[in-house]
Amino acid sequence: MRVDVAVVGGGPVGLAAALECRARGLSVAVFERRPGADVDKACGEGLMPRAVRFLARHGAMARLSDQDFSPFTGIRYVSDDGTVATGLLPGAGGLGVRRLALRRALYGAAAEAGIQLHEGCTVAGFTRDAGRTLLSTDAGEVEARLLVGADGLHSRVRREAGLAVKEAEAAPRYGLRAHFARAPWTDKVEVHFGDGVEAYVTPVGRARVGLAFLFSKQGTEPHRFDALLERFPALAERLSAAPRDSEVMGAGPLRQHVSAVVADGVALVGDAAGYVDAVTGEGLMLGFEGAEALGRHVLQALGRGATARSLRPYARDFQVAYRRYALLTEGLLSIAARPRLRRAVLRGLSFSPGAFEAALAVAVGD
Repeated sequence: MRVDVAVVGGGPVGLAAALECRARGLSVAVFERRPGADVDKACGEGLMPRAVRFLARHGAMARLSDQDFSPFTGIRYVSDDGTVATGLLPGAGGLGVRRLALRRALYGAAAEAGIQLHEGCTVAGFTRDAGRTLLSTDAGEVEARLLVGADGLHSRVRREAGLAVKEAEAAPRYGLRAHFARAPWTDKVEVHFGDGVEAYVTPVGRARVGLAFLFSKQGTEPHRFDALLERFPALAERLSAAPRDSEVMGAGPLRQHVSAVVADGVALVGDAAGYVDAVTGEGLMLGFEGAEALGRHVLQALGRGATARSLRPYARDFQVAYRRYALLTEGLLSIAARPRLRRAVLRGLSFSPGAFEAALAVAVGD
């Protein structure tokens, strides 16, 4: 099989990158190792305004049912001392979307666009030879002009391309998420702060809310979802009568370092391209921005052999978005880890909603 672009990883960001490349008239194949359409993973499931516009542009919004999404108008921070700060997002706001539904919508858009979709197909490895990237897959050998690694936090493509950097952390961060069958009680994404843990509540349907925990892990003691929920009594009470609507799923360690996002014949997108933390809820938006950046430069890069040098314009554009995300994320992590500072900042935001909204507009790139 020969294609212009082979994408490893069939999640939302991999499909987004495939759609961007296909929109430039390129032949594209996507390889997803997990079988079936319902490929789930731990995800906050909040889409910021630019990500919502991306879905609309590629026809994915029309494939979503309101059973699987809910608009949200802003962000509400809730401190452990009872302080509440609320800020509205710019424009029409964001969207909470069940990840399964998001993937189905993008998968349908990709199929309609003529992208080759290979589910349950593992990419065992790849080599670079004479300006081509040769992939060894369950479907046989694939020759591609460019390989796009969209295979997540623990990307095999990143590792085999020599772009991964290992840095030990004293207290790595992890995430757990599940869903509950009950109507959302607010049109905001709520972020509840505790010591060493945050709880994120996202409306993801007319009768469903998603609950995710982010926490620092020290030692080998496991963190149970129910035990984390007990640390937020108000949330536990709201959800006490609601049945669990999904399995608990986890992810981590969240922080992932890269030496670069491109190599000869390889470009990384999404979590594979480096990750700080999910504390800002911008993972999907950043992934879609990366897909758009790749689309802007892919034809020129292919025309110059898809070398690391020819892919640098993509890397530069991606780094602009990544630096904004990383600075905001590191700042919020620093605040969240210092209880007195966190409470003071949230009190300030509660008295200055305009400042909060201006910060949100900058954070989401609007």
